[in-house]
Amino acid sequence: MAVRTVQAIINGVTTTLSYNNSTGKYEATITAPTSSSYNNNDGHYYPVTIQATDEAGNITTKNDSDATLGGSLKLRVKEKVAPVISITYPTSGALITNNKPVIRWRVTDADSGVNSDTIGITIDSGNKITGSAIVKTSVAGGYECSYTPPAALTDGSHTIKIDASDNDGNAAAQKSVSYKIDTVPPMLSITAPTDNLVTNKLACVVTGSTNDVTSSPVKVTIKLNSGSTDEVIVNADGSFSKSLTLTSGSNTITVVATDSAGKSTTVTRTVVLDTVAPTIKSITIAPNPVDCGKTYVISVEVTD
Repeated sequence: MAVRTVQAIINGVTTTLSYNNSTGKYEATITAPTSSSYNNNDGHYYPVTIQATDEAGNITTKNDSDATLGGSLKLRVKEKVAPVISITYPTSGALITNNKPVIRWRVTDADSGVNSDTIGITIDSGNKITGSAIVKTSVAGGYECSYTPPAALTDGSHTIKIDASDNDGNAAAQKSVSYKIDTVPPMLSITAPTDNLVTNKLACVVTGSTNDVTSSPVKVTIKLNSGSTDEVIVNADGSFSKSLTLTSGSNTITVVATDSAGKSTTVTRTVVLDTVAPTIKSITIAPNPVDCGKTYVISVEVTD
């Protein structure tokens, strides 16, 4: 009896195969499913069913569960689109004050999904870190990831690099971010006035210098008593100066240096302005007159 039809059923689509006289087989060129087979079942394949019908209507069916031919009826389809990586913290060029920052990123893949074992992070020129050291939280299409360095990172520039692949072996384009850590506040030195200075001059010039190795430039502000806070110009060498007009009595001068990471150093100086001359209230000389060559005592009563 002759064969009437041979059909292949894949992912719900039935295709009739044509007899090839040259090979003596029934064949067809079929377009693969548009999605990866990775998530189709535990075996990561599309089951194929072959159904042969003869002229009498007798039907033979073979599928992936067949003990002999089942291994040939598993179609594996792989996607070609790599996962997408986005680093959420720290951002590029960021200045941060935490030397153990929680680094955060997301990896997503719209088809076969992200292979969590391939998610890795490299800090500077160190070894790539993978596995349980990275916290991975499942989200739609992938993972939200975080990693906290176990040891404090040094102040200065750092670069992180993130890698990942999907379950079909497509590697994502590596993402990297460079940033700076600054845990040290800026240096601030006040050369004038000296603390607890007493003067009779209304004009007072505040001079000093500042610097921050990691997070320059440094902003300097000066405040006299409860007045306004004024920003002063910091020269290229870190020096600065500002003229103030003192008020009678005790004056408090507050100088604050703030680096680009937001860390600050504060120095205060107390300056007393006294423009009132002392008053001589009384003078006595005893004895007076005094014998030649003898001693006498002079007493002066002075207030200020």
